[in-house]
Amino acid sequence: MNEIERLAINAIRFLAVDAIEAAKSGHPGMPLGAAPMAYVLWHDYLKTNPKDPTWPDRDRFVLSAGHASMLLYAILHLTGFDLPLEELKRFRQWGSKTPGHPEYGLTPGVEVTTGPLGQGFGAAVGMALAEKKLAAEFNREGFPVVDHWTYVIASDGDLMEGVSAEAASLAGTWGLGKLIVLWDNNRVSIDGSTDLAFTENVIERFGAYRWQVLTVEDGEDLEAIRHALELARAETERPTLIAVRTHLGFGSPLEDSPKAHGAPLGEEAVRATRERLGWPYPPFEVPEEVYAHFRTVADRGVAAQEAWETLLENYAWKYPEEAAEFVRRVREERLPEGALSGLTEGFRLGERMATRAASGRVLARLAERVPELLGGSADLTPSNNTKAPGMDDFSPENPAGRYLHYGVREHAMGAILNGLVLHRGYLPYAGTFLVFSDYMRPAVRLAALMGIRPIYVWTHDSIALGEDGPTHQPIEHLMSLRAMPRLTVIRPADAFETAWAWRAALTCNEGPVALVLTRQKVANVTGEKAEGLLRGGYVLREASNAKGTLLATGSEVELALAAADRLAEEGLAVRVVSLPSFELFERQDPAYREAVLGPRPRLVVEAGVTLGWERYADAALGIDRFGASAPGPEVYARLGFTPEAVAERFKALLASFAG
Repeated sequence: MNEIERLAINAIRFLAVDAIEAAKSGHPGMPLGAAPMAYVLWHDYLKTNPKDPTWPDRDRFVLSAGHASMLLYAILHLTGFDLPLEELKRFRQWGSKTPGHPEYGLTPGVEVTTGPLGQGFGAAVGMALAEKKLAAEFNREGFPVVDHWTYVIASDGDLMEGVSAEAASLAGTWGLGKLIVLWDNNRVSIDGSTDLAFTENVIERFGAYRWQVLTVEDGEDLEAIRHALELARAETERPTLIAVRTHLGFGSPLEDSPKAHGAPLGEEAVRATRERLGWPYPPFEVPEEVYAHFRTVADRGVAAQEAWETLLENYAWKYPEEAAEFVRRVREERLPEGALSGLTEGFRLGERMATRAASGRVLARLAERVPELLGGSADLTPSNNTKAPGMDDFSPENPAGRYLHYGVREHAMGAILNGLVLHRGYLPYAGTFLVFSDYMRPAVRLAALMGIRPIYVWTHDSIALGEDGPTHQPIEHLMSLRAMPRLTVIRPADAFETAWAWRAALTCNEGPVALVLTRQKVANVTGEKAEGLLRGGYVLREASNAKGTLLATGSEVELALAAADRLAEEGLAVRVVSLPSFELFERQDPAYREAVLGPRPRLVVEAGVTLGWERYADAALGIDRFGASAPGPEVYARLGFTPEAVAERFKALLASFAG
């Protein structure tokens, strides 16, 4: 490397080291070792405009190894993003733009929140997929309005995580040729050498995934890194993994030691590292020639965006409808006119249908009206009812297809959904059984943390699914998901509420939305009142001189109505409230919530754990044990979900209040 390259790489290294020392916490090892590959990628290849970090045709860069956040922050600062030196000095401090792990929406230039290993890798697959699909949908001869790359820097730990294996398999199957992963192959983990637990042949594994795999034997060899990136960019049919042999804590006294991973080097070690790498500058000082050198990234990005905007103008002149649709979608300006009208048409009061089936019927309408709606399932399409008529399967041969088969890969599905949303251009949803939401939970949590809005279609929502037994019968899932900030959980009572639930999902800007649906048929009982779902809860049946209130969600709303009928026969009038969503309900004003909850005592009926219902009810009829294998109606009845059992429980509660 020449002198300016050496200075530029060391600037990255020591901005990271100095920030970590100032914070007295952080991960210096990877920034020291991976700085050369990051430098080459950003300085020579990455198409980005620091002045407009959301430019649609920018390349996406994902630091999947989020613990190396200072590597990214240093580069963002040096290349001209709105991340001043003062923010680097405040690394890991309250209110700074430089948190311990990169956070989307907080730091300009951060494309995705990373830190839980493997999640960035999976999200990058979603980003590359979105690029491939949008290009197939909108590009025309001479008008490549969608033409960018997705780059990832991943650690040994990223490649150990199962989510990256699932996502890599899909990336190879889907032929995502514009996805390039640089593997920081430093062979050190927190516990010691990766030989302790990671001895597989990763190169052969990725080859079996249908990836191109390249190697760089020396992570300090800039020309070798450039050559590998050229070969990667020349391969259009397969994603590429570049295995770059690096050294954790390069240049420090702790080089190749696990001690370099997750703690500051310390004053003496920092001094020794400065001497070895020839960096005479005090903390946070960067020579002006280094800033000038990195300014070429911004200059190149500005020129590239200007050229793209000219291309888009010419595209709009020749293809005005396509251009308008493209801009609408990548800017997420609005849904198409009339997209959400008449979603309840065709449903009849008294008709019995599973809410998963009702969801499928609603999707059929939405798919015709909302072209950005992108469906999928983790090998449960017929069970989840997630494929609308006319939705062709996506494949390398049919990249415009709107339906994704994820296989039995719930975790990767969740991470890929995040990438699809973050890229922009699509509103993705995907399905599995509610009990398997556990398999995708880390990705769901990151979606909630980022405040982005994938839609989850989780069916087979209770013990009433029957014969598959307790392994497939979710008990604790509803409450555990409701405990997650920013995740909106909606459990509709019938077909009418299901239609309104889809409307809520497509208009919610608070974060991800989960639709929790039945396998078994339920009666359509809500009718026009179902619009109250948008407020999270509403009075389904009023009663004069009510002695109390029955609250219920999902399939138990029908049960609560039957119990109210039984109590009425005994001269006890009770109100019935449908409460499909805690989160939507909590967004209402206190007066509305109190008016809906109504007179006490309040008994809630839900086929799940009772923990958490104390916020709304005086008692809960639920299930605080696992289910059983038997026909659904029998399991439901034996565990106390009958009109008689609900009525008796309410009378006992009423008696305790009177006492």
